[in-house]
Amino acid sequence: QVQVVESGGGLVQAGGSLRLSCTVSGLTFDDVAMGWFRQAPGKEREGVSCISRSGDITYYADSVKGRFTISRDNAKNTLYLEMNSLKPEDTAMYYCAAAWTALYIVVVDATEYNYWGQGTQVTVSS
Repeated sequence: QVQVVESGGGLVQAGGSLRLSCTVSGLTFDDVAMGWFRQAPGKEREGVSCISRSGDITYYADSVKGRFTISRDNAKNTLYLEMNSLKPEDTAMYYCAAAWTALYIVVVDATEYNYWGQGTQVTVSS
């Protein structure tokens, strides 16, 4: 059984930083591309960032480019999202997801992801 578990969310002031982690079990981690998505109340789910199986290809939404960094440690079955210069508009539930895919592919479309975590809340106060 595949499990995806996010952690690291919390309350932070604008301009602050947080690091989200996502641990995956039940599959071979380097067989899946990974992504971070977020959803704020009353808004649609938004793709934040995604990374290829080996970690050498990444994608960032324009809204987070230059502030967020995605990475993965395949030896630890863990995905990370380093979030700096946080803004109140970054407030959302953040979800981690895994997608079966070929090498050197980033998966941007949320509908192509096979496994999702329960989410971790990030709240940025002004």
